[in-house]
Amino acid sequence: MATEIKVPTLGESVTTATVARWLKKVGEAVAADEALVELETDKVTVEVNASAAGTLTEIVAQEGAEVEVGALLCVIGEAGRSVAHPAANPAPGVNPPPTATGPVARPAYPASDVPQHAPLPAAAKMMADNNVPAAALSTGTGKDSRVTKGDVLDFLARPAAAPAAAAAPKAPRALEEGEERVKMTRLRKTIASRLKDAQNTAAMLTTFNEVDMSAAMALRSEYKDAFEKKHKGVRLGFMSFFVRACVAALKELPAVNAEIDGDDIVYRSHVHMGIAVGGANGLVVPVVRHADSLSFAGIEKAIGDFGRRARDGQLKIDELSGGTFTITNGGVYGSLMSTPILNAPQSAILGMHKIQDRPIAVGGKVEIRPMMYLALSYDHRIIDGKEAVTFLVRVKENIEDPRRLLLDL
Repeated sequence: MATEIKVPTLGESVTTATVARWLKKVGEAVAADEALVELETDKVTVEVNASAAGTLTEIVAQEGAEVEVGALLCVIGEAGRSVAHPAANPAPGVNPPPTATGPVARPAYPASDVPQHAPLPAAAKMMADNNVPAAALSTGTGKDSRVTKGDVLDFLARPAAAPAAAAAPKAPRALEEGEERVKMTRLRKTIASRLKDAQNTAAMLTTFNEVDMSAAMALRSEYKDAFEKKHKGVRLGFMSFFVRACVAALKELPAVNAEIDGDDIVYRSHVHMGIAVGGANGLVVPVVRHADSLSFAGIEKAIGDFGRRARDGQLKIDELSGGTFTITNGGVYGSLMSTPILNAPQSAILGMHKIQDRPIAVGGKVEIRPMMYLALSYDHRIIDGKEAVTFLVRVKENIEDPRRLLLDL
């Protein structure tokens, strides 16, 4: 009996994906729960597993194709058998084609009606919704040069897209010796588009401060072994200190944890903390939900798990959405100072940096202390300068005297 493998639910607001890479070939044996194909979405790469054991008899969606949730990806037949998948639901009055020994092609449109480089269904709908004429996108990046949803998004993101709808796309420049042209992944294109949108939409401003890490480092050094032993391998890092410090500051200054929705401001009583981590395909921001109710151990355990799965490309899509505030730590890469970009629709993001010994004045004397620069980028439409500066001061106070976190001060 044949088993159809379809595009699974991809998570909040994600309706399409691109077939990135097939891990199995037609005719190969497949075990139950074995990975068959990688799908690339706007947020993360997802593996689709076999729901039954057998033989991969047909691949319907080729690499590079854009597919919607519920679309057919492939067919698994009984082990050792090659089974063609018959065309489903033939039109009334039309006899189905004779059974073939190989895979049956499935054009998205009747063969006589398919225009050259016809847009994929999701792309065609978006073009219609945004009044994009077919002439504006004569070719695309999908299989057989078909227009994908990503092509339409790229077109709509161009300045003055509507008046210049019929303008021919700019030809790529000729490569010089030693250069190589590599197509941007869907994830990288989405990151670029969203970061640029954040710059274009928000009144973004960055304020800075510095924090003396002496007390936090001493506390960590004193208790890290006992902490790891009690919590069964969970290591005590500095990120949990900053998450707790930010949670306390966000409770005091709720605008920093809010967002603009049309003409309204949405305030929250909870904190879903986004933690930027390096993944297999770039920077991703998994979300520690209800970070305001977690202990140091709970925070460190969640962050450690996200880091491991990000490196292996195993994060789930619903783990990358719903954040209310984000922390990014460029210090792990050696960054001394930066101005992080907002993770829209959030209104603020905290940038941590490298801990570096520097001379500072303490009680009228110069001492060498382990110092870290902090940067808070924020949307000035919703957060005033006083609130932003106060937020950073509260974070600084909580890190320089971690006892405040225990006493809820």
